[in-house]
Order: sequence, then C-alpha cells, then structure tokens
Amino acid sequence: MASSIEVLVVDEDEDMLELTETFLERESDRIDVTTEKRPPEAAERLVDGEFDSVVSDLRMPQMDGIELCLEVREHRPELPFFLFTAASLDDIKSTTGSEELSAIVQKGTGTEHYTDLAEKITTAAD
Repeated sequence: MASSIEVLVVDEDEDMLELTETFLERESDRIDVTTEKRPPEAAERLVDGEFDSVVSDLRMPQMDGIELCLEVREHRPELPFFLFTAASLDDIKSTTGSEELSAIVQKGTGTEHYTDLAEKITTAAD
C-alpha cells in the first residue's frame, strides 16, 4: 500500500472541519487529516514540512485562503494547496494570487465534492 498523505484542513467553521475530515478519510485510507481553525497558526505549522497537502477555505478571519496559500508558497512552493470553498469560481480566478492554487473545489450539497477533493489530493501525492 502507498504511504499515507498528511493533509492540513484549514477552516474557521468547526462543523465544516469535522465534516471535511470525516469525508476525506472515508474517501481514501491514505488520507490522514489534521484540522486548524486559525490561518496564521496553519501557516506556521505548514512551514516545518509535516504535511503533504493543504485544504483551505477562502473566507476566514485574519487571513483568507489565497493569502494563506501565498504565505505557504514562500516556504514550501511545491506543497499542493487546494481551495475548498462555496465562493464563485469567477470571483476566485480574478483574485491576485489565485494562480498559485493547485486546484479549486467548490463546496455544495451532497458528498461528490469530497470525492473530487480526495481524488485531487491523492493524484497530487502520487
């Protein structure tokens, strides 16, 4: 079996963190999720190389998902960074820094978006 993929999920919403952790770990035995509610602390944790991938919400207090991505890119430019958001794709793509994202997955009803996100994470790890 392939090695595990350590993923840091960042979102200020505790319920969303729990849902994302549950569904990603259910989608793939390789995915091991750690959660963080505060983007500045997430940035600090990502610098040390402990994680293989990042999943972040867009709209959060203190630092949005794109700002977090740019901060992480300064120290770990190779780290896959996925934006997981309900925001409009057009709004995101027109934002400065969005080109640094590995992919954008839109939140929605149902669970298909978790499957899509898990596939992107495992593909990036392989």
